[in-house]
Amino acid sequence: MPYPRPALSDLRAQVASDLTSGLKTVDGLLRFSNLGILGTSVAGLSHQHYGYLAWIAKQATPYTATGEILEAWAALKSVYREPATFAQLQATFIGAPGAGIAQGTQVARGDGVYYVTTADATVGSAGTLVVNIMASDSGTGPNAAIGTLVTLASVAPGIQSSGAVTALVGLGTEIETDDSLRTRMLAAYQAKARGGARDDYTLWALNCTGVTRAWVKPLGAGPGTVVVYVMFDAVNIGNNGFPIGRDGLSAQDNRATAASVAIGNQLAVANELFASQPVTPLVFVCAPAPAPVNFTITGLATSAAATRQAISQAIAQVMIDQGAPIEGSSVVLSSIESAIAAISGTSGFVITSPAGNIANQRGYLPTLGTVTYG
Repeated sequence: MPYPRPALSDLRAQVASDLTSGLKTVDGLLRFSNLGILGTSVAGLSHQHYGYLAWIAKQATPYTATGEILEAWAALKSVYREPATFAQLQATFIGAPGAGIAQGTQVARGDGVYYVTTADATVGSAGTLVVNIMASDSGTGPNAAIGTLVTLASVAPGIQSSGAVTALVGLGTEIETDDSLRTRMLAAYQAKARGGARDDYTLWALNCTGVTRAWVKPLGAGPGTVVVYVMFDAVNIGNNGFPIGRDGLSAQDNRATAASVAIGNQLAVANELFASQPVTPLVFVCAPAPAPVNFTITGLATSAAATRQAISQAIAQVMIDQGAPIEGSSVVLSSIESAIAAISGTSGFVITSPAGNIANQRGYLPTLGTVTYG
């Protein structure tokens, strides 16, 4: 049972009662008396002390700790708060063939958000210049939709100053919240140390920077191997969340050859896993291959564009929740039907294709293909 913290009014009444009981006269606590003011001050200080003790009790356990104390509890299990990331976009400008801009050139959005180019770029023969830009500040604020107008912050000879965002490379994210960090931390505390069981690899992978989903296939590449599939749904949105790089082993594993060492996102995860995994297995970090699934839905031929967009998002979310590059499970069709039914204006629909549950297959991750309405 939690300790009941006294209210400030109760503490004031208690102090007033103590003072009154010790006075020989009955007028010692008149409205503006010195003792009355002193009693109110003492009650206020006592109330703050109770509050501080309540805060100490809250920070004394991982389940309720917050802020830097939560980070300290998490660090005991090698779980660390995910930092904020920078938005990465692709912008296109029009110019004379051969004209160019240098790496580090500033690009501005209309509301004062700034980006910088990440590489030199030259206008091609078609008269367009395509360049990747990274936000100057981290977080979700610099994220922009395709078509957003951007402007070169300085004059570039032969290139029009106005351009537009034409692709999303990676989403900017805020620093991880306490709730998200606590969820990962509690999973680490609750997981039993089993020296490299399937769940251990999943937990280790999810603690790698940028990884949002992970699956493990023991013996996935033969005896003595473990295959870990990972996804980067936020930082690799331009690649639909799929890792960018080459599947393979950690560069720190002296059994790896030049051809079997991972590259890019897969290498970053493999190197982090190598510090935690048992010494005997060969651990391959892999990107699942997309397996688009097309849908045909009847009964919604006259549905609005906004409704269709919501339907696509609902189907995609179910696939994120239930899809896996490991055989033995399925994306349940009834879950997709329930998600669509929850959208306003979708009554009377029937999914005619696919006809049943979508079986997960090793190495392939179900994704949303095209949706046809009839």
